Amino acid sequence: MKVLGTSALTSTLVLLSILPQTLAVKAGDFRTCSQSGFCRRGRALASRAKEGIASWRSPYSVDPSTLSLSPEQSSFAAAVTSSLYPDVKFSLEVRLHEDGVARVRMDEVDGLKKRYDEAARWALVAEPQVSQDIKWTIGKTDARVAYGKGFELLVEFAPLRVVLRKGGKEQVVVNGRGLLHMEHFRQKAEEPAPVEPSEEGSDEQTVLKVENVRAWFEGESEDAYWEESFSGWTDSKPKGPESLSLDIDFPNHAHVYGIPQHATSLSLPTTTGEDPFFNDPYRLYNADVFEYVASATTSLYGSIPLMHAHSADSTVGVFHVVGSETWIDVAHSSAKSTETQWISESGILDLFILPGPTPADVFAQYARLTGTAPLPAHWALGYHQCRWNYVSTDDVRGVQKRFDEEDMPVDVFWLDIEYSEGHKYFMWDKKSFPDPVDMMNDVAAVGRKMVVIVDPHIKRSDDYPVYKLAQELDVLVKQKGGETDYDGWCWPGSSVWVDFFNPKSWAFWSSLFNPKQGSQWSWTDSTEDVYIWNDMNEPSVFNGPEITMPKDNVHYGGWEHRDIHNINGMILPNVTARGLVERGEIAKRPFVLTRSFFAGSQRYGAMWTGDNLGTWEHMAVGLKMTLANSIAGMPFTGSDVGGFFGNPEPEMLVRWYHVGAFAPFFRAHAHLDTKRREPYLLDEPYKGIVRDILRLRYSMLPIWYTAFRETSVTGLPIIRPHYVVFPNDPNGFALDDQYFIGSSGLLVKPVTRPDVTEETVYLPENQVYYDYFTNQAYRGAAKGKNIVVPAALHQIPLLIRGGSILPTRERPRRASSLMKNDPFTLRVALDNKSRARGELYLDDGVTFSHKDGQIVWREFVAEKEKKGKTVRLSSRDLAGANTATAVESVALATYDPQNSFARSIGGVRVEKIVVVGLISKPSSVSVEGGSQLQWEYVAGVAAGEKKEGVASVLTIKDPRVDVASDWAIVIKA
Repeated sequence: MKVLGTSALTSTLVLLSILPQTLAVKAGDFRTCSQSGFCRRGRALASRAKEGIASWRSPYSVDPSTLSLSPEQSSFAAAVTSSLYPDVKFSLEVRLHEDGVARVRMDEVDGLKKRYDEAARWALVAEPQVSQDIKWTIGKTDARVAYGKGFELLVEFAPLRVVLRKGGKEQVVVNGRGLLHMEHFRQKAEEPAPVEPSEEGSDEQTVLKVENVRAWFEGESEDAYWEESFSGWTDSKPKGPESLSLDIDFPNHAHVYGIPQHATSLSLPTTTGEDPFFNDPYRLYNADVFEYVASATTSLYGSIPLMHAHSADSTVGVFHVVGSETWIDVAHSSAKSTETQWISESGILDLFILPGPTPADVFAQYARLTGTAPLPAHWALGYHQCRWNYVSTDDVRGVQKRFDEEDMPVDVFWLDIEYSEGHKYFMWDKKSFPDPVDMMNDVAAVGRKMVVIVDPHIKRSDDYPVYKLAQELDVLVKQKGGETDYDGWCWPGSSVWVDFFNPKSWAFWSSLFNPKQGSQWSWTDSTEDVYIWNDMNEPSVFNGPEITMPKDNVHYGGWEHRDIHNINGMILPNVTARGLVERGEIAKRPFVLTRSFFAGSQRYGAMWTGDNLGTWEHMAVGLKMTLANSIAGMPFTGSDVGGFFGNPEPEMLVRWYHVGAFAPFFRAHAHLDTKRREPYLLDEPYKGIVRDILRLRYSMLPIWYTAFRETSVTGLPIIRPHYVVFPNDPNGFALDDQYFIGSSGLLVKPVTRPDVTEETVYLPENQVYYDYFTNQAYRGAAKGKNIVVPAALHQIPLLIRGGSILPTRERPRRASSLMKNDPFTLRVALDNKSRARGELYLDDGVTFSHKDGQIVWREFVAEKEKKGKTVRLSSRDLAGANTATAVESVALATYDPQNSFARSIGGVRVEKIVVVGLISKPSSVSVEGGSQLQWEYVAGVAAGEKKEGVASVLTIKDPRVDVASDWAIVIKA
């Protein structure tokens, strides 16, 4: 095997020796709340409110005399005043959307400066439609509206308080503890005027005990108002203090989830207690965190300010659209309630309250706001092989050859930064990659693709066309003051960054991927079989504060980097994906992997959990992180198999392949200092086990692709924690080491500990579950039940929920594109009442023709006769019955069951049907209205029995039915 080329290795090691801080996280690399002025101020306000004055009331009140209703009376606007700063004006707008989502917006009016108010522009897929069916009732002390099934939204005036109720129970309370504080703009020399004490009321007399209420509220001294320093960096703050504190409480919900990205459990632990790893708020501040701790509130690469709150009675959500650094404290104040405080450095209050009341409702409500993940290319669901770095065209060819020699399937080979000449992306190092197009074509010749990294930092070099074009267009981020291009240090050395907030940058960047356009320089050494990896887009700046860009840098529109930092990473994959779509004569679905993300990033591609370590702890927490990302709208997610750093022993690597094979995004990756660990290098029996895992993933691609279709329409995650599938079962609310795959009925619990031979799996219901591999029947219970299943190294706990039908393709292939005409196997797992259901979705997997109805979408149903034991298994067209929701919410008004794609796979057959859990041996099996079929029956436990054991199995050989046709098979008792 080849090793890293001398020139590439030398340049990389020189850079790493210059920048040792990038090699591992140090205690001082990233701030804590106590080291961040605005977080200190927000947390201090919470402490004072809790301990200082028992009768504390928020100073913010709605002025009822200014309230104005919209013409349809479904929204209102009003002025808000602060009793502490009566001359400062604020505006409040409350809207109720058609789906019951409430939007609360508050901004400073006529201030000395303007607060950043464009975060929703990037996050939302469209401006939500306001309801036309509700009307506010305006009283003297509040405004309220009742809607839906038992919902009521209440806005109290003095003090300002917003409450969502359902059935009279409080679901969400905003500013209930009086922690709302929108720091207004002020002159630097401003001296706070004394507050005149009121003489009315006992509560006011209590407040009088504080010498200066204003000083009490904001603190007795200016704390990092105009500048602050950290780790040798000074952040100037020309606009002064502008942070936003907000308390959002869930009085009847003990579990909260979301706000990724953090390496922690799915159900978020308290951050205000004594736990040393959880005594800081959860931080949302996209950062390049090498070797992150496997259990902490530390910010990582992406930020989605979305939180779910859940109880057995309901699920609600809050989505606070803010793009600046945000800290979130979580306190489980009792066995049934949760308090949170959100502290953001800048921006307006733009809060969406998602009423649920079910998890599915919350997913749909959020998806209508920010969009769903589009249906990816089918090949993107296969196995991806990556390393920093495959060092030459010969290296790539050699890796591909070894995969084929070892009969291991793989769909994608990846190239990291060393492919490029001096880290000038789009330009090949011709010493190591003399024939890149030929290499790409060699990979494509056997049905595979390549992914090449393109990072956002641009080498500052006059011989680099990308730099010169960006400079000429004046689309580069500016340093403090807004006049000079910002210069920072990254892999190429001295670098600049394209300001993707500038609209002029979009066409420029997208056109770089199109070798056929003639207006400017573009990437001619490429093909349409190459896709893109956008890394380092937090942005990562090696010599910047917290390894990122200074907050006082200036972007398009004059906004400071502090205002948009968390949004920054989402625009690059957007314009990259656009370039990939536009480069061909026939538009093909793009694939872009991003490390940094924000709400709405799901619209542009996949993400992964960053630079993890090859440890058991990181394997386990990576699973939890993929679940957290999934429920926050980023379903195409996964963690690097094997860990980016380190050299996992064979047992760990095998277990990690199981974890990866049951994640939506399945990629192995490794640091340049690690030993080569492609799966074919393993000794037996490990190599054979991994081969089987890869083949298992490929056999189940129809299940994964069908799950992606559902996600693209509904917003439901692809991998689903227990609270999503069983929202009324408290035993499963904190479960995050086992999960369901789509609506398939597959329950998986990857093993993430060493030396395991058996594993405990929780079954949440009185239903039969079958072992996927052995057909062993396990029985749940009405109140839940733990079972013990085999989990030796070659095994993964994988159960099929009774009542499921799974379509698979069992013929081993070396790439998914070679499976398109393969026959299907249907596995019918009968439930306690001998019923089952499943779906299969197919299209060409490459183009956008599915949006025009070029699809096959089937429903399979097994039903037992009301009297007797005969079971009828049937297939019917689903797309014709659901034209409004077939794919990506595109209405298929002209859908034709005999569309050209359906005709193209007209000969694709079902080669085998396996029915598990039949009551008894059949007397006959036949196609309805047709001939008798060949079958075998092995007696065993029936689905409806109470005992456990190996289930009965009926195998129907060559049932003579096509997968895209209507048919029925009758299994007579």
